[in-house]
Amino acid sequence: MAITAIAQRGGIVEIIDGASKVLMLRNKEIERFEDAHRGIFEIWDGFFNRGTKPSSKEVRDLIALGLVGGGCKDADADEIVERAGPDELFRYYQISQALLGVAFMPDTIEEAELKKKDNKAEETQRDLRSVS
Repeated sequence: MAITAIAQRGGIVEIIDGASKVLMLRNKEIERFEDAHRGIFEIWDGFFNRGTKPSSKEVRDLIALGLVGGGCKDADADEIVERAGPDELFRYYQISQALLGVAFMPDTIEEAELKKKDNKAEETQRDLRSVS
């Protein structure tokens, strides 16, 4: 029996607060975020230097809402995010960027993994051919 968390299509798995957690943004979580902050596409643009970067509050809220979308209770998600210190902010920024990207383009992770496998197979073939 495997006990590793597995994300559904459109979600990611990250180690947060010392445990493997599933994060997922569904429409419900995105709308909650927009009600509290600004449009999700403005955040997307900010991640890629085409707008105002997300604030630390926005980043932490994306993480908390991702945890909720992944099955965590609201209060538990808030507590997990509140326990994190400033040393976690940059990592949370990266996770929230990935979380939003996978929400918008859910097949990108599988495509990247397939490409990585193809590249490894190609390297192995090249190595076998280049034996001198």
